[in-house]
Amino acid sequence: MPTTKDLSYLLPEVVEIARSAGQLVLDIYENKEYEAYTKSDETPVTSADIAAHKFINERLSELTPDIPVLSEEAADISLAQRSQWSRYWLVDPLDGTQEFIARSGDFATIIALIENNKPVMGVVYGPVSGVTYYAYQGKGAWKIPDMSESVAISTHKHGGESESIAIAISRRQDINRITQRMSSHWNYELVPLGSAALKACLVAEGAVDCYLRLGPTGEWDTAATQCIVEEAGGRILNTQLGPLSYNERETLENPNFIVLGDESLPWKDILIVKD
Repeated sequence: MPTTKDLSYLLPEVVEIARSAGQLVLDIYENKEYEAYTKSDETPVTSADIAAHKFINERLSELTPDIPVLSEEAADISLAQRSQWSRYWLVDPLDGTQEFIARSGDFATIIALIENNKPVMGVVYGPVSGVTYYAYQGKGAWKIPDMSESVAISTHKHGGESESIAIAISRRQDINRITQRMSSHWNYELVPLGSAALKACLVAEGAVDCYLRLGPTGEWDTAATQCIVEEAGGRILNTQLGPLSYNERETLENPNFIVLGDESLPWKDILIVKD
């Protein structure tokens, strides 16, 4: 039977690694000293992504030499090899590369710990805002505003159907794709933002009610935030309202998903499922 080991004592060091990597990205961003490329899957990558990847990989390998690291920038590892891992780090060195290139400031550094195919630790750092979100399974979700102390966060719980639903969406997504998924019987407002992780964290802290993501993402985009959102009282599900999976398929690409703050709302009525 798989066993779970409490590694929450690592959180302070993992937060420091995420922040240091984020500051490395921010320095490159502010100095505009980076090169942009297009990967084989037609997604963008920059020299800032690579620099943060190398930094995080080195620091995590020093912190926990026995735990492998899977990063978006070095993800060409077969399921046959990955399936041998009971525990591993899952990293997105720069979530929101398009936002980095567009200079919106909406990008983040993400580190998650996966144990027995489930995220048990999550850290998300937004370098421009200076805000850190973190959680560990069974120990709650927390936010560190820039230069402040940690505060516990929780999702927004609704009082009834008359209350408008705030939905975080991608700033670079066709809004019609989102609105076509929403029932006309509910009032809602759209809140555009960049980084997928930062949008999910808005749900975790109760600033918005949900985040609907239509389009390609990787498991590294949701792992840390799944832990944070769940510890804050929410859920991350596919658009059929089923669970996401980690390290169980050859592909590391996620299905379309929704981050829910108040799971008691009738999401099957609010969402029009087309997948």
